Amino acid sequence: MKALEKLPHLLAAQDWAAAEKLLKRAATAKAVPVAVLYNLGRVLMEQGKWAPARVWLRRAVQAAPDHAHAWFELARTDLELGDMAAALTRFERALALDPADADARLNAGQLAVRLGQYATAVTLLRPLAGHSAQADAWLYRATAEARDPQVDLYRRTLWARPDARALALTTAARVSKGQLPLTF
Repeated sequence: MKALEKLPHLLAAQDWAAAEKLLKRAATAKAVPVAVLYNLGRVLMEQGKWAPARVWLRRAVQAAPDHAHAWFELARTDLELGDMAAALTRFERALALDPADADARLNAGQLAVRLGQYATAVTLLRPLAGHSAQADAWLYRATAEARDPQVDLYRRTLWARPDARALALTTAARVSKGQLPLTF
């Protein structure tokens, strides 16, 4: 679409208002490319317009159900709007479409813990063991809450990270239910 030639420059300049105007004009066409719907949703997100962004991202996944990035961003809008259950479902959908997406996996795992779905969280987070301190902390928490037999392995893995001492202590306090272990 010739009308979208300026879009890359607007995005690079972070001129979100002009990009929004351009994309909304393009979205009035009869056959709207999914890229227009997706980019309009992203531009609205950049401006903190979460509810309208969700509308456009829903249209993007309706037009292209295999668009993993659109599912991921739609999940982010759900999170911002307080719908954790929908966000979890959509992060899981993004992960199903792109199993290598560590961000979708971590976000889904965190949400599963927050929603009390500990066994689901362990399944989601296990492939991230050792990936980052944050992933290790959430995996330790999920295994502790699920009473998973490998909880000690994940606790030791987290405590072995020199970059994660404060995070390990915070996570240990959270799963200890008021009683910190005397040895780590």
